[in-house]
Amino acid sequence: MEIPTPSMLNGHVVAIPYPTRGHINPMMNLCKHLASSSASLLITVVVTQEWLGFIGSDPKPNNIHFATISNDVVPLQHQIIADIPAFFLATITNIEAPFEEMLNRLHPPVTAIIGDLELKFPVAVARRRNIPVALLWTMSSSFYLMMHRLGSFALNRRLEVNLLDDYGEHIQGISSSQLADLRVMLHQNDLRFLQLGLECLSTVPKADCLIVNTIQELEAEEIKSLKTLLNFPIYPIAFPYFKHETSHSVTYSDSKPDYINWLDSQPAMSVLYISLGSFLSVSPNQMNEIVSALNTSQIPYFWVALEEVSWLKNKCGDSGFVVPWCDQLKVLSHPSIGGFWSHCGWNSTLEAVFAGVPMLTFPLFFDQVPNSRKILEVWRNGLELKKSVLGSEELITQELILEVIRKLMDYGSVKGKEIRERAQEVKGICDQAVAKGGSSNTNLNLFIEDFLCVQGH
Repeated sequence: MEIPTPSMLNGHVVAIPYPTRGHINPMMNLCKHLASSSASLLITVVVTQEWLGFIGSDPKPNNIHFATISNDVVPLQHQIIADIPAFFLATITNIEAPFEEMLNRLHPPVTAIIGDLELKFPVAVARRRNIPVALLWTMSSSFYLMMHRLGSFALNRRLEVNLLDDYGEHIQGISSSQLADLRVMLHQNDLRFLQLGLECLSTVPKADCLIVNTIQELEAEEIKSLKTLLNFPIYPIAFPYFKHETSHSVTYSDSKPDYINWLDSQPAMSVLYISLGSFLSVSPNQMNEIVSALNTSQIPYFWVALEEVSWLKNKCGDSGFVVPWCDQLKVLSHPSIGGFWSHCGWNSTLEAVFAGVPMLTFPLFFDQVPNSRKILEVWRNGLELKKSVLGSEELITQELILEVIRKLMDYGSVKGKEIRERAQEVKGICDQAVAKGGSSNTNLNLFIEDFLCVQGH
C-alpha cells in the first residue's frame, strides 16, 4: 500500500490501546482494517516501548505508524500479575501527560482519537483539543451493560464483597443471571480493580461514539439496549476479521512453526487446545490435577502456557505439546483441533466461535464468568468445569476433569454432536457478519464515513 503524502491525507487518527495483549490485539485489528479500507488515512498507534518490541515487526499497512511512550510510566508486562489493580491505576494515571505531549509533536496535526475505554483519559484529552474521540470496548456488549448496572446500583453505596448478597433475586434492571455473575465478580475480584473499571465507564457518555468488539447478531438485544442507554452511535465490529481460508492455508515465508508441524501430524478433531490467558493462572495443586487428567485421558493436547513451560513439558512428556506462545487463530482453525479449554476471555471466545470450535469453559477473572454463561446457556457450544462453592479454593479433581474433557472431545456422542452443530451454527452467523454487506462490515464502513468523515473509501 502506498504511504499517503500530506496532500493525499484525509485525516490523521491516533489510536491508543490499554497496554495488555487482550486490548492491543483488537485495537491493532481495528487499525489495520481502517488503514486497509482507506489509504488516505494516516494512523498512529501509541504503545509503550516494551509493546513496540512485541508487535513492531508484525505485518501492517504502510499508513500505520507507531509512536512510543517510555516504559517508566507503567509496570512491565511480567510485573502485572503481582498487583493488577496497581497496574490499572498506573495506566490510567501516568500515561495521560506523555500521551498529550506526544500529540503536540505529531505531524500532520491529529484529527481524531480512538482510545481504549479502560484508559479513562482519552475523552478528556480530546475535549481539551477540540477533536472527536471514539472509545473502543474490547469486551462484550452484555458485560458493558452488566458493569453499567453495577455502577448504577453502587451509586451512593460502598462497593464491597457482599454488596448484592442481601437483595434476593430481584434488583430492578438486573436479571437473575446477571445478579449471580455480579456476585461471583464481587467475591472473586479485587474491588479496587472493579472500582477503577466503573470510573472508566463513567467517561463514556462524553465521547462521540462507541466501538464494541462483538457480532451484532450474537448480541442483538444488548446492542439495542446500549443504543437506548447512550445518546450517540454504537458500532458493533468484530475483531479479528477471521477467515478460515486465510488461516490454516497460510503460506509461511521460511518454514512452518514446529507447533503447526505437530498439529499436521494429528488426526482431524483429535487435539484439545488449552489456553488460560495472559496473566492469571491456577495453583500448582490444580495444575497437577489438570496434567494428570490430561495424561490419563490419552487425548492429544496442545497447551499454551506463559510461565510454566519447562515444568509442563517435563510433566506432559509425549502426551502433549507445550509452547509459550502461538498464533491462536491459526491453531483454532487447524483441522486437528477438536476442542478449546479456555479461560473465556472475550477475544479467545470470539476467535473460538469464528473458528467453529466447541469450548470447555474455565473462567478465572472479571468478564470471564458471564462469557462462560453465554457459551453454555445462550450459544450452547460448550461444556463447563464447575467449581463447587463460590470463592472456594477446593480443587477441581482429576476425575471430574477427565470426565468432562472426554465428553467434550467425543464428537461421535449425542452431546458431542450437539455442541459441534451449535458451534458451526454460531460460526455461520459470524461469517455472514464479516462478509461484504454483513453487519460488521457495514458498521466498519459507517464508522469510517460518519466518524472519520472519509467518503468513497
